[in-house]
Amino acid sequence: MGDKVVDVPTIGGPQRRIGATGPLVGAIGLGCMGMSGDYYGAAEDECSTKVINAALDAGVTLIDTADMYGGGHNEDLVGRVLRTRRDDAVLATKFGIRRADGRRWNDSTPEYARQACEASLHRLGVDVIDLYYVHRLDGQTPIEETVGALADLVAEGKVRHIGLSEVSAANLRRAHAVHPIAAVQSEFSLWTRNVIDDGVLGTARELGISLVPYSPLGRGFLTGTVRSVDALPEGDFRRANPRFADGGLEANLPLLDHLHAIAAAHDATPGQIAIAWVLAQGEDIVPIPGTKRTDYLAQNIGASHVKLADDELALLDEAFSPDKVVGERYPAAIMPVTR
Repeated sequence: MGDKVVDVPTIGGPQRRIGATGPLVGAIGLGCMGMSGDYYGAAEDECSTKVINAALDAGVTLIDTADMYGGGHNEDLVGRVLRTRRDDAVLATKFGIRRADGRRWNDSTPEYARQACEASLHRLGVDVIDLYYVHRLDGQTPIEETVGALADLVAEGKVRHIGLSEVSAANLRRAHAVHPIAAVQSEFSLWTRNVIDDGVLGTARELGISLVPYSPLGRGFLTGTVRSVDALPEGDFRRANPRFADGGLEANLPLLDHLHAIAAAHDATPGQIAIAWVLAQGEDIVPIPGTKRTDYLAQNIGASHVKLADDELALLDEAFSPDKVVGERYPAAIMPVTR
């Protein structure tokens, strides 16, 4: 696959804090999921290693992985990089999604939380995880029991801060009552605003919890480069995603018109405008766009230097209002359980 040699700019703007008392990080983090497995086509460890190092060099400090990305491969990959520069990163990983024998299921039991944490520490080659998320709730284990187990890991010095991914406002309150929650990780972008509509962002702000949006580029849609599902690699997750499959992509393409126009006015890419919109939603938001190429990393970081005017933000809000988006954000079989 290879990777272009590009100059990656340093990240712009002031650092942002994770949670009320958590670490300061660069305004944009790095999501590493696409570096393992075939979610977005094939990846190469050599290129991915270059991306992680280039991100750290540029002031990107929040590095996000999970135990289920590539069946542990992603944590191994991130861990190899951080062995020589652990102090440069705020390391986030997750547990709660399990796969075996062709099955996928969620497990947020206290027993699995401890087992998964020990395995992640080993793969990452670290003594402590800076931010440990419950990746998905299983819908059966009371969240108080899950967070209680994570609080024990904090007390033992194996985890510094606790996060929740894809959680409801009610469960966020219940969890925070057991132990302070530093971050909520949820999908959030111009065309996915469920954390606002469902009251999650408002509750997080009330409790002093940061939002860490994944897929701020709408799984690549908001870059304006995905024009046909047939052009996506075989095995690409988006081939079965309702917003892309069965005519979904074609139905959504007109949404990009205003995004392209604003990008042209700023001499920026559509993706940079999409990330700039997320950054403009509040200083308590740290998006983690993922990439496995340094040229895209440079573009993503460049978004931190783009400042959108109020009328541009309002225009984008209207252009991408949820009622205009065609398709659910996940196939029904893997839609996150937040209750």
